[in-house]
Amino acid sequence: MRLKPMLAVSNIFLTSPALRCVPAIILNSIVGRSFIASAFTLALLVGSQAIAQQPPANPPSGGTPDAMPFDIPYGTAITAEKAKQILAAAEAEAKKRNWKMNIAVVDTNGDLIHFLRMDGAQIASVTISQGKARTAARYRRPTQVFYNAYESGHPYVSTLDPTLIASPGGFPLVEGGKLVGAIGCSGGTGDQDALICKVGADIIK
Repeated sequence: MRLKPMLAVSNIFLTSPALRCVPAIILNSIVGRSFIASAFTLALLVGSQAIAQQPPANPPSGGTPDAMPFDIPYGTAITAEKAKQILAAAEAEAKKRNWKMNIAVVDTNGDLIHFLRMDGAQIASVTISQGKARTAARYRRPTQVFYNAYESGHPYVSTLDPTLIASPGGFPLVEGGKLVGAIGCSGGTGDQDALICKVGADIIK
């Protein structure tokens, strides 16, 4: 589409009085190079615009496995008595290690059944422990999964739920292959919290 203007410029260039003394072969070489350079620049411009208009490829989003991940069927929520036993096991392990913990046990909906704040445990961790338990119950997976997502550069998980806790220390409680609740611990490092909670989660099968 820009060939005619470029040819016109070339004709003006060739008929300029100042260039009548220049041999024709030199003039033709100069104009030819100028024309080729202009055409090459135009091609690059058109090509770059075409590339810019192409939509970006979608980043991976969990893939498409044959089976749904963490597809644990729901069961009947654990009783208060069972929740106390789970919490007691976690507390015993924390005492053995002299770790001051907040420990929460929730039902399948993430609502609190039983809670303990050990003497001297961090006050801020009261709600964190309950949030971990709630996250593990409602998403049917350990909270470590969300921590890993954040740490691997996928902060989108924060948009899923404003109450989601992406920190280790929350475990679903699975009995007979069905979800019956969850346990959450907070007060130490994420790994300390996870170790204590895993002891409580492991007493039911």
